[in-house]
Amino acid sequence: MTEAPDRTPAAPPAPPLTTRERAGLKARAHALEPVVRVGHAGVTDALIGSIDRALLAHELIKVKIGEGEREDRAEATTAICARTGAALVQSVGRVIVLWRPAPEA
Repeated sequence: MTEAPDRTPAAPPAPPLTTRERAGLKARAHALEPVVRVGHAGVTDALIGSIDRALLAHELIKVKIGEGEREDRAEATTAICARTGAALVQSVGRVIVLWRPAPEA
């Protein structure tokens, strides 16, 4: 996948998840549909912005990675998590589940 230059500073990482927390998030995510799709342009600043807005609104989202080999999808997943500060809950095929706690009001 083609990746845009990393211009967005990395967000602080989400707190680590316990096995029980991860299982609960997987159960909550089961009924969700992907809200963001990674296209042929790869991980761009616009994509990161869309994922960031979705995480602010929902905390738990699914992202579908449309193209690329397994290694490319793994690189995209790592870049997305690093740039958004989200924790990877689950990765199944081309769909990843991300979680980031809502900021304190």
